[in-house]
Amino acid sequence: MSNTVLIGQYLETHSVFHRLDPRTKILSIFIIMLSFLTLETVASYVVASLFVVGILLLSKVPLQVFGRGLKPLLFILTFTFVYNTLLTKGTIIWSWSFMEVTQEGLENGIRFVGRIILLVLLASVLTLTTKPLELARGLEKLLAPLSKFNVPVEQFSLMIVIAIRFIPTILQELDRLLLAQKARGYDMSALSLPKRIFAYIPILIPLLFTTIQRAEQLTYAIDARAYGKGKGRTQYKLLQFRQIDSIVGAVAVLFVLTMLLIKLGGV
Repeated sequence: MSNTVLIGQYLETHSVFHRLDPRTKILSIFIIMLSFLTLETVASYVVASLFVVGILLLSKVPLQVFGRGLKPLLFILTFTFVYNTLLTKGTIIWSWSFMEVTQEGLENGIRFVGRIILLVLLASVLTLTTKPLELARGLEKLLAPLSKFNVPVEQFSLMIVIAIRFIPTILQELDRLLLAQKARGYDMSALSLPKRIFAYIPILIPLLFTTIQRAEQLTYAIDARAYGKGKGRTQYKLLQFRQIDSIVGAVAVLFVLTMLLIKLGGV
C-alpha cells in the first residue's frame, strides 16, 4: 500500500524539475493549482490535462507510479462522482425509484473528478522531485517575511514537511499490521467490503500507538541534533535562482493567464 502513495515520496530521476529551486516549484505549482479551480469548459480541461501530462513526462517519473498512486483515491473519486450525479438537480436523463440522474449532475461529477485528479497529480510532482529538506528550506525562505510578526516560520516549515513525509511511513506501518494479521490466518482481503471496513477499526489503536512512538523518536532525534527552534541556523547548500527557474516560472504564469483568457472568453 505504501508504494501506491504519491504524496510524501521522493524519486530521483535527474529531470529538469529535480534541478529547480524548491521555491520555484512551490510557487509555480501553487498558482497552477489555483488556476485549476477556475476550470469549467471542455477546452479548459483539455488544455489543463495536456499541460499536466507534459509535466509528468518532463519529470521522468514512470507513469506507472502515478497510475498506482491514483488507486487509493478510487473510493473518493467514485463517491464524488456518484454524489454529484444523484444529488444535482436539473434535466433528468434516467430515474429509478427515488434516484435521479441529471445531465447537470453528470457534468458536475466528471468536472470535479477531473479536477481532483489534476490537483493530486500536480501536487505529487512536487514531492516526487523535491527532497524533504529542500522542500523545508524552500518553505522557510518563502515564509521568511512572516517571521517579522513573530511567526515560527522554521518550525512551521519543518512541521509541514514532516507531516507530508509521515504519510508513506504510516501506510508502511499499516502494511506491517495487515501482514501480521494475515500471518495469524486472518486475511482481510477475503472479506466483503462492509466487513472489511469494520475490520479496520481494531487496527486503528495499534496504528495510532506506533505512530505516536515514531513521532516521539523523531522528536528525540531532532533534540539530539540540537535543532532547537531552528531560528538563525545556517545552511551548507544555499538556495539560488537560476535561468531555468525563470523559464519555468514564466511558463507557469503564461499557463495561468491562458486559463483566465479561456474562462473570460467562454471557450
